Parts: sequence; C-alpha cells; structure tokens
Amino acid sequence: MSITLENQIENAKGMLLDEMNFDLDKFLTLSTENLDEYISHFAGFSVENIELLAECLSQIGFDENCENSKMYLEKSLQLYELCNVKSRTYSFEREAKINSIKNKI
Repeated sequence: MSITLENQIENAKGMLLDEMNFDLDKFLTLSTENLDEYISHFAGFSVENIELLAECLSQIGFDENCENSKMYLEKSLQLYELCNVKSRTYSFEREAKINSIKNKI
C-alpha cells in the first residue's frame, strides 16, 4: 500500500495539531508579519525547530504531485528567512535551501 502525498500532509497536520495545537492550515494562510507572532506562541519553537518545519514544507512543495506547491515553498522560504533573522550564526546549508526554493518559485 502506497502512502499518497495527501495522506502524508494530513498525517503531519494531525500530529502538529494533536501534539502542539499547531494549526498548519491556519499557519499556511498567515502573512509574513503574522508568521513569527504565531510561532512565538509555541514553547520550544527554536531556530532548529523552525528550520525543521521549513524543511518539511519545502519537501512537500518540491513534490511534483503537490497541488499547492508554490504556497508550501513560499511559506518554507518565509520560515528560512525567519531563521536567518533569529539565528546568530550564518548557515551555508540554509542559504543553499533558500536559493533552491527561490529558483523553483
């Protein structure tokens, strides 16, 4: 039995909602300005965790079966840029991911 992209997305949404009360659907509709405010309400959302969420969203966005790939990639890009603002260290890996997303969009 193969797991479709839609099933993976729904599973991720369910886990985030159940374990953290993090509403991915709501998050995906937030403006860049409201994104940081929403994330800051969750304890433990460090730069590393934000980067993991960005990675997750970009993987969904890069999947050729994703209907809303641009939305996922744009949100991922916003998260990576938020990491750049919050982090005290420069990350070549993060910058490479940002560039690959920009090239795809």
